[in-house]
Amino acid sequence: MPYRETFFRLLGFLRPYRVSLVVSIILAVGSQAAAIVIAYLTGSGLESAITANSHTQLYAIAVAVVITGAFRALFMSGRRLISGRQALGVEYDLRNALYAKLLKLSFGFYDRHQTGQLLSRATVDLQTVRFFLGYGLIFFFQNVLTIFGATMIMFFVNWELALVATAVTPLIVVIAYSYSRVAHPVLRDVQQKMADVATVAEENIVGVHVVKSFAQEQNELDKFADRSERVFQRSVDANKQRALYVPLLSFLPLIMQAGVLLAGGRMVANGTLDIKTFFFFNVLVVMLVMPLRMLGMWVGQSQRATASGERIFEIMDEPEEIADNPNATEMPPGEGRVRYENVSFEYAAGRPVLHDIDLELEPGRTVALIGHTGSGKTTFATLVPRFYDVAAGRITIDGVDVRDVKLQSLRREIGIVAQDPFLFSATVRENIAFGRAEATDEEVERAATLAQAHDFIAALPEGYDTVIGERGITLSGGQRQRLAIARALIMEPRILILDDATASVDATTEARIRLGLREAMKGRTTIIIAHRLSTISLADELIVLDNGRVAGRGTDEELLRTNAVYRDIHEHGLLEAEFAHRVEATAEAGTG
Repeated sequence: MPYRETFFRLLGFLRPYRVSLVVSIILAVGSQAAAIVIAYLTGSGLESAITANSHTQLYAIAVAVVITGAFRALFMSGRRLISGRQALGVEYDLRNALYAKLLKLSFGFYDRHQTGQLLSRATVDLQTVRFFLGYGLIFFFQNVLTIFGATMIMFFVNWELALVATAVTPLIVVIAYSYSRVAHPVLRDVQQKMADVATVAEENIVGVHVVKSFAQEQNELDKFADRSERVFQRSVDANKQRALYVPLLSFLPLIMQAGVLLAGGRMVANGTLDIKTFFFFNVLVVMLVMPLRMLGMWVGQSQRATASGERIFEIMDEPEEIADNPNATEMPPGEGRVRYENVSFEYAAGRPVLHDIDLELEPGRTVALIGHTGSGKTTFATLVPRFYDVAAGRITIDGVDVRDVKLQSLRREIGIVAQDPFLFSATVRENIAFGRAEATDEEVERAATLAQAHDFIAALPEGYDTVIGERGITLSGGQRQRLAIARALIMEPRILILDDATASVDATTEARIRLGLREAMKGRTTIIIAHRLSTISLADELIVLDNGRVAGRGTDEELLRTNAVYRDIHEHGLLEAEFAHRVEATAEAGTG
């Protein structure tokens, strides 16, 4: 995105605060005007002292300076309060807009982007933009108005000295523009490399158990040091630019000041300029010097904010691949009949994952997807809740294309239990009721009981009010899995998707969970992604996938007779299945 376009888009976030922005600018102008008045009064006082005028006039001038100074302090205080609130408001709006966008983006977006990069844009880049829009822009307007105001007064007071004072201004503007051109790409690269550091740090914090288990602390430290070195080198490049341009932009105004002292001093000596005017003019020059010296710093700040803005807008402009159609409707009532009509799908162009899937899942029945790793089982299931859109064909639920209903309405009707369940750092009750915040305690406990989770929850220190650690780290894998199952069941969905939902539990617990799931699946269309044969006992029929195609469909006995792919899978998993069935029989006897 071009620099200018990014800059003006950032200014767009100030639109809701245009009144406070105008008030802040007025207060800033008032503050600078008061400084000019103080300078003029001080010159008048100096002239009175030199010409030995009455002490009454001198006292009056001193009182006027104090009063004007008090007004200036009030203007400065008001400006800081208003601009500070404005800065925080802009940050609040930006953060909410960015977070809302992140929640709308599809799984495909997150497949392509690293978490650390996204976190960096939502924190470091956002704060950089906030500081510029909240404070930097006010300083810019204040300095620009000071430059124009002081220059106009200079020409009004003495045009000859004004020409001397403004002689180097065009050169300062050219150098500032040159600095902005060379600084932008470097500062953007610094922001990008800082995000790379955040990515490595985030991965190592989340995966600390893996790092320590494989004794890779030193290797990961070296990787982090390498990313930090890249930030260091580019930051050094940016610092070299500042070291060249900022001192130069600070030095040139001093030449202007020296020229005014020299020319004005000779005019005073020749009697063509009085001491009061000479003093007042030098105060104006000092007021002009500071904004010009700050020009380099402001340019650097604006470039850094624009570089951060580009990275933020890359996310804000990301197309929403999965979104509600303009004419989308609520999900109509139904039994849960799922139909795949010549469905094909690919994650990347030219690399198909599913090919011409054409089948129907009867309502209220349980189907297990069987296939070798990479056969497309998970992809097959994730197309139903529209985590991805089909490349060809369509999927319907109770006769309605899933692309023609509102996403929220669609996903309320589908309960999903992932192979690697994610739990929030909240209470057990809040995790189970995540999709139904209004659920009663009885409904929460019933869902937990069906998922075989009630007993271990009751044994926790605070029961259902126990706060579990981040990602459920304080629970075992099996306990996390059962809470995820309860979270899906409490939704009372018409369609249930179980992605190897018992993968993290032992055989005894798995058998007990299956007993609960049998009850929960009654009257619901259920898709089970089976990675081991012990899971298929829950299914009414099996669908065999091979390289993204339906290779067979039927019962266990039918497929053993007719399908070579299934026979191969069955032979490899037979012993495990026999053991699981024995455990399940024992569990059933115990519950009877």
